[in-house]
Amino acid sequence: MIKLHDGGVYLVNGTSLIDDNAQAAAAVQAETGVSADREEAAKNTIAYGILDAHNTSGSMEKLKIKFDKLTSHDITFVGIIQTARASGLEKFPVPYVLTNCHNSLCAVGGTINEDDHMFGLSCAKRYGGIYVPPHQAVIHQFAREMLAGGGKMILGSDSHTRYGALGTMAMGEGGPELVKQLLNKTYDINMPQVVGVYLTGKPERGVGPQDVALAIIGAVFANGYVNNKVMEFVGPGVAALSADFRIGIDVMTTETTCLSSIWKTDDTIREFYEIHGRKEEYRELNPGQVAYYDGMIEVDLSKIKPMIAMPFHPSNTYTIEELNQNLMDILDDCEKKAQVSLDGAVEFTLKDKVRDGRLYVDQGIIAGCAGGGFENICDAADILEGASIGADEFTLSVYPASTPIYMELMRNGAAAALMESGAILKTAFCGPCFGAGDTPGNNGFSIRHSTRNFPNREGSKLQSGQIASVALMDARSIAATAANKGYLTAATDLDVNYSKPKYYFDHQIYANRVFDSKGVADASQEIKFGPNIKDWPAMSELPQNMVLKVVSEIHDPVTTTDELIPSGETSSYRSNPLGLAEFTLSRKDPAYVGRAKEIQKAQKAMEEGTCPVEALEELGPVMDAVNKAFPEKDIPKTKEIGFGSTIFAVKPGDGSAREQAASCQKVLGGWANIANEYATKRYRSNLINWGMLPLLIPEGELPFANGDYLFLPDIRKAVEERSTEIPAYVVKDGNLQKITLGMGELTEDEREIILKGCLINYYRG
Repeated sequence: MIKLHDGGVYLVNGTSLIDDNAQAAAAVQAETGVSADREEAAKNTIAYGILDAHNTSGSMEKLKIKFDKLTSHDITFVGIIQTARASGLEKFPVPYVLTNCHNSLCAVGGTINEDDHMFGLSCAKRYGGIYVPPHQAVIHQFAREMLAGGGKMILGSDSHTRYGALGTMAMGEGGPELVKQLLNKTYDINMPQVVGVYLTGKPERGVGPQDVALAIIGAVFANGYVNNKVMEFVGPGVAALSADFRIGIDVMTTETTCLSSIWKTDDTIREFYEIHGRKEEYRELNPGQVAYYDGMIEVDLSKIKPMIAMPFHPSNTYTIEELNQNLMDILDDCEKKAQVSLDGAVEFTLKDKVRDGRLYVDQGIIAGCAGGGFENICDAADILEGASIGADEFTLSVYPASTPIYMELMRNGAAAALMESGAILKTAFCGPCFGAGDTPGNNGFSIRHSTRNFPNREGSKLQSGQIASVALMDARSIAATAANKGYLTAATDLDVNYSKPKYYFDHQIYANRVFDSKGVADASQEIKFGPNIKDWPAMSELPQNMVLKVVSEIHDPVTTTDELIPSGETSSYRSNPLGLAEFTLSRKDPAYVGRAKEIQKAQKAMEEGTCPVEALEELGPVMDAVNKAFPEKDIPKTKEIGFGSTIFAVKPGDGSAREQAASCQKVLGGWANIANEYATKRYRSNLINWGMLPLLIPEGELPFANGDYLFLPDIRKAVEERSTEIPAYVVKDGNLQKITLGMGELTEDEREIILKGCLINYYRG
């Protein structure tokens, strides 16, 4: 079904794979008459060409990328624009789309969600942007319909910013990276490796894009095969897939932890642009005659079976057939995983869902940027035509990804078929994906064609004793399960005639409701601020020396951004840095906020010119030990020291691009994270952009514990001198025990951002 190559691979004429070994040169020569030059062949990938066209550095090793367009939604654009305003924003320099698909229900916190929307509209007018009102479209569907273009690059403040199937290289990053683009700066990265995804065959009837995506994620997540790399989809199997099918696979590449994605394009994608009235945006993209990839994933589409990703990660994958055959064993494994993911906070089992040997689910959801596409919903409607989902616990909700899709579903009868079966159609909304809509009951089990199934993303709250869980599946198998009234069923088990109706895009819907400044800024437009929209607090420069208190210690194999700062109802406070910070680690380590605030008292005392030890008595023995070991620094008589907090996590930052996973720590006095590795490039970038040190320690070594103090002498000098090894000391029993922390590579701008204390300070000068 899926094969991973151990090393580099040459793709010849788009159809032959040759492993990079001693025989490769001769094999390439024999097939093409061209010698195998690895360096030159690497330039023949689609990804290289697009990156080269957008790079401003003059070096393809150290890229400085300028994007063509930007996009954000309503739990990110307020913070981004506030940061950019504080840094000198005058006008959006490129098209910037502000969508409203996350806090669009306006159901929590009084007026604050709609206040954010009105802030966005007023900023689109003032700075020359595009504003998409609530319920019109989810962020990524609008981007596909109205922004994507062949050979273009788009940066979005949502991790699922992926439009590779349309020939657009798109990346999801934390807000500060968009701020850089708004200030005419660049996105600075080393040239990423490019991994090919070579598709052959044709999917079996009833197999959908989520099935293919989950199979790939299951094969590459744990081993990091594509971590921070570009996935490039090639091979004869691409032609067997519709545009919607390709899009459905592409959006899920985020869950592999890759940096971005790109696909070869053909007449199927040309037709997509024509349907949407933008045929001029199509560009045929193909790798060169001989292209070199740093790795290769072979996928035989004909062998993909209906898949399910069990709680609590998209990589926890099985075929539905395998799950049904080994039901109790797999459910037992889920319980063991839950002990790690939930820290034993609540009792968790799915074994009570087994009825007469079959798995019963409480809820089905088809929604958002992954599930809400036209083809997914039409196929689901065909499965449910004339059926009933029943009048028991099981419910089915369907969220078309945009109003134009919804309109066409009404015109072609699919909406009627779904509603007649007992399903509910709702407007474009991302809520089911991050815990702000269709939360199941306690102990509920939901199957969803959405993007993630991390703990709490369905809306449960461990701190209140509530637990529900999500499994990811394709819309077709969700519909098949619904047709069987909640009993887990693979779509391939049903004999269905898929009608495959043609899609007609109604552009007038957006023309009537979307505000488009056409790039014209109006400086006379007043920005509308609600009472929850707050400025970022002042942040200090990196001190010469630093005392850090470890205030949380997390040993899960991976820590998601949802665990660092929860989604769901907390999203309403994304416009209020201090208000949101109160929720930091609330579902993983509820004591974190109090501990962080305690050590922050010392920093505030230092900034106010009073004694840190008087502000925090427990610092007395710590400072005595530091001064005994470093008398020459005469620290008590200087202000060249800072006090703050740090957390340790094995591998933090998987999942969402949300910058708040880092900024909430910073506003509570966080100066660093310490990890064995960082799950994604975007989380590490978020730390740096908020002036936090992305420190590393070897796996298996942990010479400190939660509550311990660390002393980092001359930390500012170490950053200034580009040190990659940071000497530090653990304060134990009145003595200092030396350890070494790693830093990893920093660009010159990243070093300066850390020295200045955050991105805002850096741009203020």
